[in-house]
Amino acid sequence: MKSLEMAKLIDLDDIMKIDEEVIGDNSRREYIRKAIEEKRCIVANDKNIIVGFLIFDTHFFDCSFISLIIVIPTERRKGYATSLIEYIINISPTKKIFSSTNKSNQRMQEVFKANGFIQSGLIGNLDEGDPEIIYFKSK
Repeated sequence: MKSLEMAKLIDLDDIMKIDEEVIGDNSRREYIRKAIEEKRCIVANDKNIIVGFLIFDTHFFDCSFISLIIVIPTERRKGYATSLIEYIINISPTKKIFSSTNKSNQRMQEVFKANGFIQSGLIGNLDEGDPEIIYFKSK
C-alpha cells in the first residue's frame, strides 16, 4: 500500500540509502537531515518501505521550490514522483511552485509536464554543457 508523509529523523538512514544509490555518495546527509528536521522532506512508502522522497523549501523568491525528487531506480515509472509532487502542491505554503532539472534529464522533464508544470526559464553555467530548465506550476 502506497502512503505519503513527512519524513522523520528515524527515516534518515533509509532515505540516505536511496540518495547514495542514485548519486553514489552520502554528501547530502546533513542537507537531508536538516530538511527532515524542518518538515520539508516528504517520503513515499510502499509496504512500509521508503521508495522515494521529495525535499522543498520557500527560498526561491518566497515561492515553494522542489529542490530534490528521488525514487529508487527499480521503483520508477510507478507514480511515486507524481504522488510526491501532488502532495507538495496540496500542502505548499505558497501559491507558486517551482522546480528544475537538467536539459539532459528527459525523464524528469516528462514528469513535470505530466503534472502540469510549464517551462519558466533556463539557467546556464551550473553543470558544464547541461543547462538547468526551470519549471513552474500555480496552485
